[in-house]
Amino acid sequence: MTSAILDRFLRYVVIDTQSDRTSSSQPSTEKQKNLGRVLVDELQAMGLADAHMDEHGNIYATLPTTSQKAVPAICFCSHMDTAPDFSGTNVKPQVLRNYQGGDIVLPGDTSRVIRVSENPELARQIGKDIVTTDGTTLLGADDKAGIAEIMTAAQFLLDHPEIPHGPVKILFTTDEEIGRGADKVDLKKLGAAFGYTMDGSTVGEIENENFSADEVKISITGVAIHPGTAKGRMENAIRIASQIIARLPRDLGPEATEGRQGFIHPSDMTATLEGADINFIIRDFDVSGLHDKEKLLEDITREVMAGFPASTYSFTVLEQYRNMKMVLDQHPQVMDNLAEAVRRVGLEPKLTAIRGGTDGARLSFMGLPCPNIYTGGHAYHSPLEWISVQDMEISARTIVELVKVWEERAI
Repeated sequence: MTSAILDRFLRYVVIDTQSDRTSSSQPSTEKQKNLGRVLVDELQAMGLADAHMDEHGNIYATLPTTSQKAVPAICFCSHMDTAPDFSGTNVKPQVLRNYQGGDIVLPGDTSRVIRVSENPELARQIGKDIVTTDGTTLLGADDKAGIAEIMTAAQFLLDHPEIPHGPVKILFTTDEEIGRGADKVDLKKLGAAFGYTMDGSTVGEIENENFSADEVKISITGVAIHPGTAKGRMENAIRIASQIIARLPRDLGPEATEGRQGFIHPSDMTATLEGADINFIIRDFDVSGLHDKEKLLEDITREVMAGFPASTYSFTVLEQYRNMKMVLDQHPQVMDNLAEAVRRVGLEPKLTAIRGGTDGARLSFMGLPCPNIYTGGHAYHSPLEWISVQDMEISARTIVELVKVWEERAI
């Protein structure tokens, strides 16, 4: 699979598919469909006659069953968009063959260096082939590596009809990086019982948990008076907002938390003398932890506002997504079968939790239990992104073994 998966990956990453948070359409950028059209053509060329792209840019396709058993339909999902955090235009992938260790200086911007000290996984890549960019763009392994792995595994299964498997559904989504990846997915049309997103990182790590997430919006209306006559009358909304942020416990910020610790994060603020709007994202693996943090934030806001009696505020909580473990725990076979597939490719499965969101979380609560599988990528959303070709192959082999496990354990 090695040459095939590298060829696919190199072709996919040069197609600019960045999503756009400021757009209200889906897909948020039409250029995501450029990759979608390539994928549909490739899927149809494989012989998957139902492969198509819908009006939202989502791709659907089916590998028909080759088993005589009643095997549940399994979906593999990746997203086509890349993060808007850093440029994804004019990507120039670099392949470092037979990596022999040491830091990797990126040729397009030599000030950017992939350092072993910051990427300990490089230590296990000796002798492997590493793909990076030239340092002027992100790579897009998140999640074009997942796409290349799914496509390569699909071709392998089609080339080996002697391998019995149930129906395999393929789903490629748009706008995952801006939190909308599952918004327009038609699960009835997809027709899968269970799913797996290929959107993780280090090989061997599988994820059945993610942050539960809410957004909080605080809107403040102050009292605007000419500063020359403001004494005892002006209530400056900029100062009010600043005091709320200043009172946040520093040990509850994302820069001070790790592991299973949640956080309160002021993500943006607009403020004038008369009015201010602050947006926060609240994260915790437990919903009770979310509510505790929201209560703390509201208590701080109320205390600050008490010092500005002529001003008013609103405090709005918006649910974003929830921990997929709540759903996956009801379907233990989804993770059991995955763990077995990981062992079959020679790895020991390591169960981890995502300090973020995933299409799998949204899909799980929509009715498609959907944990996350490694792709082999590292340092996502940055020009220091890198991936091993051999690790991508391991991920593709994991897909093949997983559909075999589901077939073997079916009645």
